[in-house]
Amino acid sequence: MDDNLLRVVSEWTRDLRGDGPPLVDLTTRSGLAVPPVFTPLDAPQVAGEDYLDQIGLPGAFPFTRGITPTMYRDGPWVMGMYSGRASPKATNQRIRDLLATGSRGFSVALDLPTQNGLDSDHPLAEGEVGKVGVPIDSINDMVDLLDGIALDQVSQIRTTANAIGPIAVALFVAAAERNGFGPQDFKVMLQNDVLKEYLARGTYVFPPRAGLEFSVDVIEYCARELPHWEPIEFCGYHIRDAGSSAVQELAISLSNGREYIDAALSRGLHIDDFAKRIYLFLAAHIDILEEVSKFRAARRLWAHLMRDDYDSREDATCAAKIFVYTLGSVQTGVEPLNNIVRIAYQALAAALGGVQTLATSSYDEAFRLPSEHAATIGLRTQQILAYETGVCATADPLGGSYAIERLTDDLEAETLKEMARIAHEGGALAALESGWLRSQIDETAYHTQLGVESGQLPIVGVNKFVQSDETDEFDDGPGDPDFESEQRERLASMKSRRDSAVVTDALNDILAAANTKRNTVPSIIKAVHAEATVGEICDALASVWGRATNSARV
Repeated sequence: MDDNLLRVVSEWTRDLRGDGPPLVDLTTRSGLAVPPVFTPLDAPQVAGEDYLDQIGLPGAFPFTRGITPTMYRDGPWVMGMYSGRASPKATNQRIRDLLATGSRGFSVALDLPTQNGLDSDHPLAEGEVGKVGVPIDSINDMVDLLDGIALDQVSQIRTTANAIGPIAVALFVAAAERNGFGPQDFKVMLQNDVLKEYLARGTYVFPPRAGLEFSVDVIEYCARELPHWEPIEFCGYHIRDAGSSAVQELAISLSNGREYIDAALSRGLHIDDFAKRIYLFLAAHIDILEEVSKFRAARRLWAHLMRDDYDSREDATCAAKIFVYTLGSVQTGVEPLNNIVRIAYQALAAALGGVQTLATSSYDEAFRLPSEHAATIGLRTQQILAYETGVCATADPLGGSYAIERLTDDLEAETLKEMARIAHEGGALAALESGWLRSQIDETAYHTQLGVESGQLPIVGVNKFVQSDETDEFDDGPGDPDFESEQRERLASMKSRRDSAVVTDALNDILAAANTKRNTVPSIIKAVHAEATVGEICDALASVWGRATNSARV
């Protein structure tokens, strides 16, 4: 049959080409070949003897088709939106509004000074306080942010803390206790992936090797004390947002993940002590076929990595949990309402790919943190997708598609090749420090931008179907010019009334932990309770580890 099918397909392709030039395959956004038609020849395992090994059933190894047998039939993915608006109290109100409209989770977007371990009164924070997220200087800010929220009723709480992951743990634990909740009553999904910061985002405090160990403090602490918390996300999202391909997104995030896993294992943990709570944080780009295949390939890659390389004995460890955010760099400042459509297609790709948590961008993301109106539309986009379109009716609805199965195989194979290249450079940390990894992302981003500028990569409203009379479609509204000074006054007031001797003792305990290579989280929790600030904690640690310079982001 294969010989006959091959003959028919060859004749069909020849007839399609006619007397013209050779028929050239189109490609996905990442350069994978897309022929004019896919057939069983492209995915022979769909009905072959190796079906169960290569594709399998939902809820069974290698989890290509999903991590549970029924997937969304038992309920849709967790819907969470990005939240972090000026002040802790304003952010608290935004979170309450989102929860009231049906969101099951929320994400706390920290402002840049907080992410970089700086207090709001630091000279470098001037002009940035509360601009792209909420400032959290101390336990008092986190208490206000969580005030009145039933933490035990929220499915998922996320935060952008990366370089300050252990401090975020301490702030959540201490503030929740003040609000009447113990750390066992709720859980937090911590981004806590600092390695990608040096490559893609730029919020880091300590040199890369110290930053890595600081992140692993969270993994170790959660494994031993908070096993229901999700201690780290291996982040490909920001790698993709910086301009990488889908293959690089998977390869770099998994290679970074190996660095964290190896460091955690060196502390005496077993892979099944912590990896079952790890999430992959990936992007949903707009190339639907490639993105669906990417999520399926990610699960298969993770399953084999856990079982074959790390000797996991538990399905829960081998089943990759995936959190997806619709890619921000896809959204345009030109004709911003078009972004509503783009986001819907990106969200569709995530749902068809079987992810566990989805956060949708907002149509105004090219300009600012989401407005209330835009955030509501983003949430409604997910709700319509889940409850009106039928995508939740069956697990892996595109499974068995010749195109999807072939692209899944291709993405898996190319990712393994890229991971081998990273390993040849000495692993992700060494490749980061040498500058090699950054150069690979930059090269891909450069060629993508050339495609946009030449029109080869069409973007509606930007380089295709451009309207010369385009006008702004929304009003950004006035900001709050007094907020930054108010936040600094609040911080000064706290410092003047707290017990400075208790703060000093707590900071000295952090110094001792850093000097003796003891897990820093217990000492940081003590310091947060004493009203030490994020900046003071980072200063104490930096006195031992040093601070990263711009050359750390190579």
